[in-house]
Amino acid sequence: MIRILVADDQQLVRMGLRMLFEQAPDIEILGEADNGAEAVRLAERLRPDVVLMDLRMPVLDGITATRRILAAHPATRVVALTTFDDDDHLYPALAAGACGFLVKDTPPAELIDAVRRAADGEAPFSRAALDRLVGHAVDARTGALPGSRADLPEVAAITPREREVLGLVGSGLSNKEIAARLHLGVTTVKTHVANLMAKTGRDNRIRLAVLAVATGVTPDQSP
Repeated sequence: MIRILVADDQQLVRMGLRMLFEQAPDIEILGEADNGAEAVRLAERLRPDVVLMDLRMPVLDGITATRRILAAHPATRVVALTTFDDDDHLYPALAAGACGFLVKDTPPAELIDAVRRAADGEAPFSRAALDRLVGHAVDARTGALPGSRADLPEVAAITPREREVLGLVGSGLSNKEIAARLHLGVTTVKTHVANLMAKTGRDNRIRLAVLAVATGVTPDQSP
């Protein structure tokens, strides 16, 4: 059972999320907070697996609340859920330690899947946010990339199968989706992702996605 905490200052949003997650048999809402300070208190008392965190709230904003929750409980997975899909909210959320960034108009099925992915150690992002994040990283590195980008040391040591997995991570696919695409077990995909992190020095999935795009590793690239 995935235990979650919802933090949002709008009662209608909290009600809607509760109704949504009550349809998921593997997700339980432990509590609701209407401000960041309450989110910190409830996270301390309830110890949720995942926190859905609005970023603009009274008393204490979601960025500060995320930072305080993760300082006390680093294993907690915080996913920013916000109306504002822009860099002014994306980068502070990531800097505070959020593992994902979603907008509130995310389709219900995708939101449920995002919570499951976060609990499973993945990084759920809206497509637009991921594209911007990767694009900015690529722009920052383009002028400094010598020769063939696919020959950079970061990807030189990976196997052909790991290269395929890396390309699909860069496309934003989940472990389950990668497993289906490559006809592998989900556990096998998780092992490949862990190996990629170890070999490339990237400690999370978003950094792997940035690396995939920056080095030109794409899903349809021949091994």
